[in-house]
Amino acid sequence: MLQPVQEKVSYGAQLLACLCNREFIFSISSAIIEDIKNMQEDKSALIAYYYFDFKDASKRDVRGLLASLLFQLSDDSDRCRDVLHKLYTSCRDGSTQPSDTALAACLEGMLDLPGQLPTFLIIDALDECPNTTGTPSAREEVLEFLEDLITSSHPNLFICVTSRPEQDIQTVLNPLTPASNRMSLHQEGGQREDIKSYIHSFVHKDRTMRRWREEDRELVIATLSGRAGGM
Repeated sequence: MLQPVQEKVSYGAQLLACLCNREFIFSISSAIIEDIKNMQEDKSALIAYYYFDFKDASKRDVRGLLASLLFQLSDDSDRCRDVLHKLYTSCRDGSTQPSDTALAACLEGMLDLPGQLPTFLIIDALDECPNTTGTPSAREEVLEFLEDLITSSHPNLFICVTSRPEQDIQTVLNPLTPASNRMSLHQEGGQREDIKSYIHSFVHKDRTMRRWREEDRELVIATLSGRAGGM
């Protein structure tokens, strides 16, 4: 389970995926989501999740993140919907576009509602938010937003972030996160076994690799499994 926001954030910044395969990270974030879905279904919690995707221009920046979180929360809560509607009317019923600052303020307004339910935000694959163009870059803007959110005083807010261990992400989030709330897949024995099992399954099911000699397949499995702790 995620820790309360007094502990600020459950941070998977060192979550790794063998051979850049996201299946393992998906399984972690999916498990978190499933763990709290029962609370969402019985209306005792709110949940919103977002996956950064470098292949999709609409899922690579803070605006996409904010818009998705606002939509999901308002879809599950009439009170959150009222907050979003106020933003809509302030933008002349949608004839103008709100700024990123206005979107962030709208999210804060939802989180600040009296008696707000526990709210869980799962932000997946942060490293896929680009850090190469713009000043500030899209990732820098997301990290600034997360830093502000994590350091805010929302006692019922729970946050989980997953990412590869990019230096800029660790630099911002590590100081905000107790070491006990971080998890690194390549340091978890069970995860190493999962990675090895995945590689073994892939090698033996792949149509081309099935024609290889057994010793060659085993060499591939051993080599890739040994490198699972890095990129």
